[in-house]
This record gives sequence, structure tokens and C-alpha cells, in this order.
Amino acid sequence: MPYKGFFKPTNPTKYMGNPTQIVYRSMWERRFMKFCDLSETVIRWGSEEVVIPYISPLDRKPHRYFVDFIVEMRTLDGGVKTMLIEVKPKKQTQEPKKPKRQSRNYINEARTWITNKAKWAAAKTAAEGRGWEFRVLTEDDLFRHKV
Repeated sequence: MPYKGFFKPTNPTKYMGNPTQIVYRSMWERRFMKFCDLSETVIRWGSEEVVIPYISPLDRKPHRYFVDFIVEMRTLDGGVKTMLIEVKPKKQTQEPKKPKRQSRNYINEARTWITNKAKWAAAKTAAEGRGWEFRVLTEDDLFRHKV
């Protein structure tokens, strides 16, 4: 069972959306929420507030991708940068290694990888079209930078 719950921000006015309904689905998401809530460089942030349409390569049908976070940050030069952030386990950000014999686990990992690639390509295109940046953060990023 994944670690999930409701996040209660210390600075609710920084949140884009209803600050009483912020749901995290992993400890890593919770950690990033805490960073956004407490960081002085973060002006505003939201969780699952941006929806990106994409076509799934698995069924060739349109789907909706709810990006984990949108963050408006103050840059070093005093400007504002908007980023779409997805928080994922590192394992899901890499193509799975094909085993000698296909297993159900490998098939699930491959489906996740294919779906994630399609979502992230759509998010990158949508972000760039708005002058934003899209990034996928893993546990390595969250712990290296003490987010």
C-alpha cells in the first residue's frame, strides 16, 4: 500500500486551489509539497491542478494526465519561472530491462514506461508552448537537494 494522505500547508495562501484538499500519494510527493510550502523561492504552487491531454500508445485513445505539481518560482535574477513537476520513482523513469523470459512484472513495467513516456512528451510540449519547463524528479533529486 503506497503512503498517502492529506497535506496541510503552513502557508495556505501560496497554494493554487483548495488548500484543504491537497492529496499526496507518496512520501516523495509529500516531501516536495513541504518544500513548496516552506521555500521562500516558491511563490505559488499547486498539486494536480494542470491537466494535459495525451494519446496513449497502448490503446491509441485520448487520456488526461494530471501533472503532479505546478510551481512558480523566483529566479536568481528576480524573474519568475513556472515549472510542471512530476515526482516518480527512478525505476519508472527508465526503460525496463527485458528479461530472458517475459514475466507479468516486466509487462507491467513496460506498460508503465510506455505510458509515462507519452504523458511526459505531451507535458513537455504543453509546458514549452506556455514558456514553462517540465521536469521529472526522482528520489535522487529529492534527497540530493534536501527538498
